Amino acid sequence: MDAKMEQFKQKLTEVEIEADHLLLARRQLVENDRLRNGNREALTALRRQARTTKTSVLSAFESIMKDVEGPGSKPLVRELCTTCGSHDPTEKIWMMFPGTDVFAGVPFHATHTILEKAQ
Repeated sequence: MDAKMEQFKQKLTEVEIEADHLLLARRQLVENDRLRNGNREALTALRRQARTTKTSVLSAFESIMKDVEGPGSKPLVRELCTTCGSHDPTEKIWMMFPGTDVFAGVPFHATHTILEKAQ
């Protein structure tokens, strides 16, 4: 009977360890989702501030015009970032870096680029 109880105890310990791993993985999934959601909210706020949407600035025409212009010609179309639009890309935005308590004034374009890469 003692051998069966030891075997049962061993199996129960293994199940508890696996359950702990499952709970840790679930917490990590929730934390990753919370971070991603925060990045999405920040990008939406930046787009509203720039008064553009992701599709409001077309870039297909710009790529066609790059092929058309010659070596000595002046650019016909000013390149616009799809998030910045005509917003000043050098405007400073306060950003808190993940995992720290440090706020920094980062240029608008760099801010949304960092957030999009993290997304």
